[in-house]
Amino acid sequence: MKYDLIATSAMGLEALVAKEVRALGYDCEVENGRITYKGDALAIARSNMWLRTADRIKIKIGEFKATTFDELFEKTKSLPWENYLPENAEFPVTGKSVKSKLFSVSDCQAIVKKAIVERMRSHYKKTGWFEENGPLFKIEVALHKDIALISIDASGSGLHKRGYRAGQGEAPLKETLAAALVMLTNWTPEKPFVDPFCGSGTIPIEAVLIGQNIAPGFNREFVSESWNWIPEKVWEEVRIETEDLAKYDQPLDITGTDIDHRMVKIAQENAFEAGLGELISFKQMQVKDFTTTKEYGVIVGNPPYGERLGEKEAVQKMYEEMGKTFSSLDTWSIYILTSNEEFEKYYGNPATKKRKLFNGFIRTDYYQYWGKRPPKARQ
Repeated sequence: MKYDLIATSAMGLEALVAKEVRALGYDCEVENGRITYKGDALAIARSNMWLRTADRIKIKIGEFKATTFDELFEKTKSLPWENYLPENAEFPVTGKSVKSKLFSVSDCQAIVKKAIVERMRSHYKKTGWFEENGPLFKIEVALHKDIALISIDASGSGLHKRGYRAGQGEAPLKETLAAALVMLTNWTPEKPFVDPFCGSGTIPIEAVLIGQNIAPGFNREFVSESWNWIPEKVWEEVRIETEDLAKYDQPLDITGTDIDHRMVKIAQENAFEAGLGELISFKQMQVKDFTTTKEYGVIVGNPPYGERLGEKEAVQKMYEEMGKTFSSLDTWSIYILTSNEEFEKYYGNPATKKRKLFNGFIRTDYYQYWGKRPPKARQ
């Protein structure tokens, strides 16, 4: 059976998520914040296991216009819920409403829940309440300009939760965004890779997963693993595929540094939790002390933005020091994420390219400085 699938995405990452979906072999369409495509039960499992930059995978059950509660009830009830929910399913309903006549989210949730119960009663020939002590199906009703989209979440915890984060700092970078930052560079596994503001180690860890083609979901479980209509052998097949496609013997040269020795320790713990501790070199260091004799490497950094009171001047000085330190690395490509709109001024160099991204709710720019290309090997 083919399902209508949705991979949700942070703003600015839609094209990257779509590229990943197509790489898995599925044709897709790109909309604001979501990528839609068709796929079977195997596609649900593979999408959860492999998509590095998507937020979560949802199954679209129905989409229709609803301007009255009666309309919402009847159209929800007409959907084939028995194809998805067993008699003992636990099915909480969440909701949101934007620019719609049905603006009371709690009422919409209650009506969708009631409509599903009515449909289930009819199908399972039951008069009382359902026990809801079985597998979990998180249902969402999302209204936008009077169009109701009803979906079931197939991921459970968001896909950024890879299962390796033993500790974190004050403002950890989401794993999905960290993966995107690496994938938006010209890095390939044979090049040196450095994160000079590694914090809890998210960017270097994601770089290892990408460099060795390790599936980002290899270390966790998904809510849809408990659904009776996705056979266990589908998940077995997907986990075997992750082992077959991983390149564990791909050598890597990945370094993470941070000014805070406590963060360096947390980063090391997270890397070992992911089973990648031997593959990343972490050290305490200020960015101005960075030196290297290596060539054609890639630097990816998410430095402090200087948005808090009293931090601004220190951050500006650090950007200046960074610009001076990196100025001699003419063969290296450098990628810096910050919300500081004056970054180029303090860094002392205009970016080759800028890309707008959102770090949570903070609007940021990804400043890209491309280094010289390596000489082509002679035939």
